[in-house]
Amino acid sequence: MTGLAPTRMCAILLNDHHLALIRRERPDGVQHSLPGGLLQLGEDPYAALRRELLEELGLDPDDLPVPPVLRFIQEQETQRPGEAARFRRRHLVFTARLPDHLHRAVAAVEQDDPGRAPVEWIPLADAVGLHLYPAVGPVLHQAAEPAAGPVLLAPMTSTSYQWR
Repeated sequence: MTGLAPTRMCAILLNDHHLALIRRERPDGVQHSLPGGLLQLGEDPYAALRRELLEELGLDPDDLPVPPVLRFIQEQETQRPGEAARFRRRHLVFTARLPDHLHRAVAAVEQDDPGRAPVEWIPLADAVGLHLYPAVGPVLHQAAEPAAGPVLLAPMTSTSYQWR
């Protein structure tokens, strides 16, 4: 992978061994996405994460007792169906634990999506086997553990990840 790819901030939001995922109905099946979105030019990564969580879920990470922590980095270079150009992203995946009162306040549907995709709280053990975007399923069990710093994950390629 060469050059700079657009950077996507996203979050593994945990509450009582459950993970918040946005359920997206795609032509080739269901895809569950971590809430998040693209870093804007000149924007700080945490500010972008905060903006996206507020827009999508109505959640302000500044209200958390412990701020989100950058846990994983994953590069993506894949081929989207019907598109000639390669699709590239750098995913910065933060983790955060939500206390019960903030868990209950998270929106039930994605607030900035015209399709109002549902937000689902999936048991962490079950989420590992879902079609996730980004492809963090194999390392979800590590999300709840303390870490010394972010872990660079294997890249998402057209061989390892299929768009739905």
